[in-house]
Amino acid sequence: MLSALLLEANRIVSTESLVDAIWGDDPPPTARAQIQTCVSALRTNLAAIGEESQLVTQEPGYLIKVSGDQLDATLFTSLRKKAYSLADEGGIEEAAALTRRADELWRGPALSGTKSHKLQSMAAQLDEHRLINLETHIDLELQLGRHAKIIPELSALVSKYPLREGLRGQLMLALYRSGRQAEALEVFRSGRVILVEQLGIEPGDDLRRLESAILAGDRGLHLPGGTARAPAPAPAAVSGAPEPFETAVPFQLPPDIADFTGRAQLVDTAESLLLAGGEGRPTPVAVLAGPSGVGKSTLAVHVGHRLMRQFPDGQLYCDLGGIQPSPTAALDVLGRFLRALGIPGSQIPETVDERAEMYRNLLASKRMLIVLDNASEVQQVRRLLPGTGNSSVLVTGRSRMTGLPGARFLYVDVLDLDESIEMLAAVVGKERVADEPDAAAELVRMVGQLPLALRIIAARLAARPNWSLVWMLDRLSDERRRLDELAHGELVIRSSLALTYDGLTEDGRRLLRLLSVLEGGRIPTWAAAALLDTDLFRADDLLESLVDAQMLEIVGTGTSGGPRYKLHSLVQLFAREELERPREADETEPALTRLVGGWLALAEEAHRRLYGGDFTVLHGDAPRWHLSDVHVDRLLRDPLAWLEAERVNLCQAVDLAAETGQAEACWDLAVTLVTIFESRCYFDEWQQTHQRALHAAGKAGLVRGSAAVMCSVGSLYLSRSQLSAARQALQPALESFTLLQDTHGLALARRNLALLAQRQGDSHTALGLYRQAVADFRAVADHVGQTNALAHLARLALDEGRLDDAEGLLDEALEICRSTGSRRTEGQVRLVLSDLMQRRGRYQEAEDLLRDVLDLVRSRGDIAGESRILHRLGMVNARLGRISVAQSLLHDVVGIRERIMDRVGAAEARLELAQLEAEHTAQLARFELNLGCSSG
Repeated sequence: MLSALLLEANRIVSTESLVDAIWGDDPPPTARAQIQTCVSALRTNLAAIGEESQLVTQEPGYLIKVSGDQLDATLFTSLRKKAYSLADEGGIEEAAALTRRADELWRGPALSGTKSHKLQSMAAQLDEHRLINLETHIDLELQLGRHAKIIPELSALVSKYPLREGLRGQLMLALYRSGRQAEALEVFRSGRVILVEQLGIEPGDDLRRLESAILAGDRGLHLPGGTARAPAPAPAAVSGAPEPFETAVPFQLPPDIADFTGRAQLVDTAESLLLAGGEGRPTPVAVLAGPSGVGKSTLAVHVGHRLMRQFPDGQLYCDLGGIQPSPTAALDVLGRFLRALGIPGSQIPETVDERAEMYRNLLASKRMLIVLDNASEVQQVRRLLPGTGNSSVLVTGRSRMTGLPGARFLYVDVLDLDESIEMLAAVVGKERVADEPDAAAELVRMVGQLPLALRIIAARLAARPNWSLVWMLDRLSDERRRLDELAHGELVIRSSLALTYDGLTEDGRRLLRLLSVLEGGRIPTWAAAALLDTDLFRADDLLESLVDAQMLEIVGTGTSGGPRYKLHSLVQLFAREELERPREADETEPALTRLVGGWLALAEEAHRRLYGGDFTVLHGDAPRWHLSDVHVDRLLRDPLAWLEAERVNLCQAVDLAAETGQAEACWDLAVTLVTIFESRCYFDEWQQTHQRALHAAGKAGLVRGSAAVMCSVGSLYLSRSQLSAARQALQPALESFTLLQDTHGLALARRNLALLAQRQGDSHTALGLYRQAVADFRAVADHVGQTNALAHLARLALDEGRLDDAEGLLDEALEICRSTGSRRTEGQVRLVLSDLMQRRGRYQEAEDLLRDVLDLVRSRGDIAGESRILHRLGMVNARLGRISVAQSLLHDVVGIRERIMDRVGAAEARLELAQLEAEHTAQLARFELNLGCSSG
């Protein structure tokens, strides 16, 4: 953790960022508690060396204070900047000395021994900057005519980094200037062998030009007076270079492909456009447009990786889903980008305009590359543009985006014949292509020289080494007679995909068709089983067959360790066309009913395992699709973690249910998901899913479903302290449940209305509603709801000074918790019990209770609950005379409540902090006064 803090020295590091740095995508439930423990231990160690004040809590996390000469990385950066400035002014000698000093700060690889993937990535960037500094230093030494002196060091570096062409070129130049032309050429030849054998690529243009110049004895390689003249410093070594590596930056680009082929002119043009920005200039926007399957996305990702060094503050990437029926909305993209930039979910604004404003503010001083893939229209992109020219935007789409301000359009056509053959050889193997050159040329013509179509055919050949290229031609001949007239239209893609599709089994084709209905997301294996109504193992076999056929790709693993799958967008379109063909029986409706039923069954079971039963939530009678108990146990080992991991898919399942007329399942799933929305403060998802569910239920005339959703919306507004809106949602829900004589619904609505009345200071109304809710919950055996209402009644009794009544209510609530085994609800009751202990003056007992509950709350990631407990702990410690501890706890409370947008709660904590500080000051003054009097 210290490494993560020091990499962001003098900057606030959020708790979420620390969790991500230490545990990555799989943090333990106690991650936040462990972070606090580590912070405490660090402070103890810092105190031992007199540096206790260096690590401070500051919303939304922690800040470590370090002076410029305390951290090698900071000093390294400073020396590099000074060196660049001196080099610009002609101070080559002084600049060389500074770059040497910067290198001498290193004692080995950065962050050696760390196991964190994020820190390893940061370490790799730091190591990269060390190498850039070394290359800069060598350039400066070459300008000073010290070519002979640096040959030993350069030789060692080239041996250590054989793929680094910059170092190899510098060694060639130093050898040539030292009169060792043959050795310089041998360095080139050995480097070429390494590149070809290890990566399958030729040396870059710069290295090849240098070889030609050495062969020709080019006098331009020499300095005046017979010594060599060094080439201009590399872009990363001049004064206009981007700032050195900054930590905690997003690198969202998908992986670059190893066999990227051709496009040299397009790559150069795109890079020139994207690097044309800067302070006071318009935002550079390059648009890659062309037909489907031409490789626009691959080209954009490749350019992004090449420019990684020139955009040191990171790269943002989003697939906007342009060819899908429902493209990704700017609101959602901005939310994802803001999270990637370190903004906690609870601080992200609700409206698209506010999000866009925050996004532009964050990017104003950064140099970032934003890649917007598969854009469908100008309006989709416009809100995602930065406000300054420091950052650049690369857009891909089928249209030219002519209405996008300042955009430069680059047309991406099919590959030429030579590039197509080179791409085929990269996938199939050079020897196979060389053995059948005519067949290879004809084959790439037959697939239209379109990269996606070519890659599919090449993948089939690579998977079947016994097939000849001529045999592949024979298989394609009938299909391609109809496609010769369409050189690079969508029919090329469709026909290429049809060849693979026809080679699938009937079940494989059926699964592909059904998968095409799913929008985005990461498809788990069980979802395929639900679509086909088969077992997991059969579904897994079929999914793998689609992967082998290049119709499906693996995009990671789920919480149970199983793979996740995703359809390429063009494959998805093709499969949808196949799905829409007339068939004897409609396979879509029952399959989607099973899929939604599967999500509903799992979400329901996750809630049941968290609460000990179907408590505090209403359910409908929509059909469920059930996995075996063994597989359910494996998926839901940690129910809250599963809900978190599947949050996007679950929200999409709500949308799918609404779109396919499954209104009953739609509202049921939406209200069940409040378990995760409430615990993790996912207010956007809470509101969006409930809007869809309310519309679906209303359209279908489901009065009970509409009331259940409105009751849940009321809870959302209560969580956001929007009391007027809460009443507008809850009152109609109460009326509907009354009309339906739905006792459980009445209990939930009355409980929420009672809480609203309590918040508004109407204790009398709250008391009556809570008592009715307790009776209703008891009648339907909702033990958690009953316990919750009893705890609120106890709170009212405490507020009115009826301590014995409060104790009796809490005893009753605790007895229910023990009988049902509901630890989650028991924690809520113990929270109120701790308040009772305080009122009775038993502060140590209160603290012990709170510490127990805090561990429970942190283990399930309940942020709002954590703030309530820390608040009480602060007040208990104040009563025990531990003022500094109390102040620290209340500072944490303020930070948490600001993150979850609880302005009222944050203000309460600030007020109590101010009172504590005033009391502390008064105590000190009294002490000094008494001391003065006694000494006088």
